[in-house]
Amino acid sequence: MRFSPSDHEYMAKAIELSQLAEGDTHPNPCVGCVIVNDGIIVGEGHHLRAGVAHAEVEALIQAGDKARGATLYVNLEPCCHQGRTPPCTDAIIRAGVARVVCAMKDPNPLVSGGGIDVLRTAGVDVEFGLLEPEARWINRGFITRMMIGRPWVALKIGATLDGRTATQGGESQWITGSESREDVHKQRARYSAIMTGSGTVDADDPQMTVRLVETEKQPLRVIVDTTLRIQDHARIIGDDGNALILTSSDDETKRAELEAKGAEVVSMPTDGTKSGRINLLAVLEELGLRDHNDVFVECGGKLAGSLLEGGLVDELLVYYAPSVLGHSSRGMFDIKTVENLVDRPQFKFQDITKVGEDVRARAVYPPSMGLIGC
Repeated sequence: MRFSPSDHEYMAKAIELSQLAEGDTHPNPCVGCVIVNDGIIVGEGHHLRAGVAHAEVEALIQAGDKARGATLYVNLEPCCHQGRTPPCTDAIIRAGVARVVCAMKDPNPLVSGGGIDVLRTAGVDVEFGLLEPEARWINRGFITRMMIGRPWVALKIGATLDGRTATQGGESQWITGSESREDVHKQRARYSAIMTGSGTVDADDPQMTVRLVETEKQPLRVIVDTTLRIQDHARIIGDDGNALILTSSDDETKRAELEAKGAEVVSMPTDGTKSGRINLLAVLEELGLRDHNDVFVECGGKLAGSLLEGGLVDELLVYYAPSVLGHSSRGMFDIKTVENLVDRPQFKFQDITKVGEDVRARAVYPPSMGLIGC
């Protein structure tokens, strides 16, 4: 057996630590580290946020001299390049660590196996691949951005048992219960950006902020607004300069009004169809260029449908309320009717959780799972 039961135990602990600052490490990945000497944990650490010490360095500081001859467990390959902080490989070698076990290689081209090579050249015994699927899932956004240049897209929907998101007249507040709404805020806090469409802004005037739970920072609020219809008094714009409006409109007067309110307005190409809608892949690539690993989407059926038809939904997070609204009410996705079952978009359930009186179902697009190697 390549890895011992104790190896599994300590790597599981490192993965657990990596999640302590989930949502705060943007644009860096979530990393946890455990250092063990003679069967005793002598150092622990996790990455808090970009610009401060990485998990390995935090654990090495705690371990001190006890790191010499020890085994270091980390969920991501130690970095070997100078970024905002020095290479972790240098610190590991100086501390005299004898063995390093990492769950996965770093997909960042600046590392990508280089950290392992540096350590091995220095005489450190390095193994990788322990609990790799779990490690890759935690950093699915970081992997996606590194591999294809766009963030991981999680689409959140609140719906009835018959898959309806609002009445025929558009009333949707509140289909789900208070516990689900609090859970949504917890989910929002884990993402670096929250995205919606101008239709949702018009209908609900949402804030799209994290409010019901504590957070170190607010995610970027992104509005997809093809014709620049959003009003400058919309609550989503706020007064913190943390709103990004993506449009294909050339209305310079409206742009100036929105920018005067603190929003950033960026022009996007259209999708080339008669509808003239914004190219959503270009939208996501823009967010990738801004170093966003993941985006949490809360929107109406039109934008949700366009993302789904474009193969751009990696993860569905659906809160089902124990009620029904009927066939004339609004559905989750505004998409073309699927004529043959073989052509239907298919997802795979990841987990199903009871939240208050509701049920939260998480489903993942299989090609996305393949992309991140899970």
